[in-house]
Amino acid sequence: MPLKLSLNQSLFFTMALTGLCSGLSSCGGLLASKEPMGIEGAGASFPAPLYQRWITEFDKQAKVSVKYDSVGSGEGVRKYLSQEVDFGATDAPLNTEEIEQFPDARGPIIQVPLTGGLLVFAYNLGNFEGTENIRLSRESYCGIVTGQIRNWNDPKIVADNPNVRMPNLPIIFVHRSDGSGTTFIFSSHITAACPEWTGGAAKEVDWPENFLGAPGNEGVTAQIQQSQGGIGYIEYSYARSNRLPMAIIQNKTGAFINPTSENAAKAFSGINVPSDFALSIPDPSQPEAYPIVGLTWLLIYGQYDDANTIKGLKEFVTWTLTKGDSYAEELGYIPIPNDLEQRVLEVMKNL
Repeated sequence: MPLKLSLNQSLFFTMALTGLCSGLSSCGGLLASKEPMGIEGAGASFPAPLYQRWITEFDKQAKVSVKYDSVGSGEGVRKYLSQEVDFGATDAPLNTEEIEQFPDARGPIIQVPLTGGLLVFAYNLGNFEGTENIRLSRESYCGIVTGQIRNWNDPKIVADNPNVRMPNLPIIFVHRSDGSGTTFIFSSHITAACPEWTGGAAKEVDWPENFLGAPGNEGVTAQIQQSQGGIGYIEYSYARSNRLPMAIIQNKTGAFINPTSENAAKAFSGINVPSDFALSIPDPSQPEAYPIVGLTWLLIYGQYDDANTIKGLKEFVTWTLTKGDSYAEELGYIPIPNDLEQRVLEVMKNL
């Protein structure tokens, strides 16, 4: 049964034209040019593996050519506001400053959620025995992200893992170097969970000087893989597909929770999504919920000059919501619930 939330590097893909020409006279444009209609988007790396899979499957039945650049939420929002793309993608809802930059003639702003997901502490402790499933209490992971805990054999981490001989190895924390919705989700959580964190919640924050930065979830993943002692925050599917171990972390109620999409879905239980879909859950209170979760949105204009662009966007978004759940689950994302899905479909219908 499909998993649902209980509430509510470039990637290229090509998709088949809906419908056939009724005759040669109506196919003149196609015969003159075999290039399919094109839609271009850019943004978040968080959902990029899922977008790639969706488009691979959609390619088998549609007639639209879509280019999606996994450039990070910050750059995706910039391209959207400067009208360089047909759609943007972000893991952080537009803030007031960004909304003020929106070109009125393209309004209204439409941001629709397509999927949910979780962020994990992925790490690399090499072949040290017993370190495949370490636990990190809030005190420990807050100490790591604030730079107060700098070695894997710190007493706090040792206390979290009494049956593991933690290595005497410096901690190398890896963060995003670009404007990132992933960083927004992560920094929102540590702002809520870590009293010593003073960096706030944003797509770009100030990290301790000895930390390493890398662009995109792809870059952070690669840096962790290259750094013995490395640890950083990435979207779950990147850790899983690259076989990086992920820490079992303590949630708000004190329980240690495995990083799985099932446990992450519990974080959305009983939550109401606002009318603009701008939902953030920085520190879920459900007893069995994994604590670092978020949604990811497409940014669409209210007005387009080309009716074919609107048609292509409608077809793609509708397909992802009605046919794409199994692919989301397969990759470890969380399909949005039926009630929220219907709200998004209604928005797209009225575009």
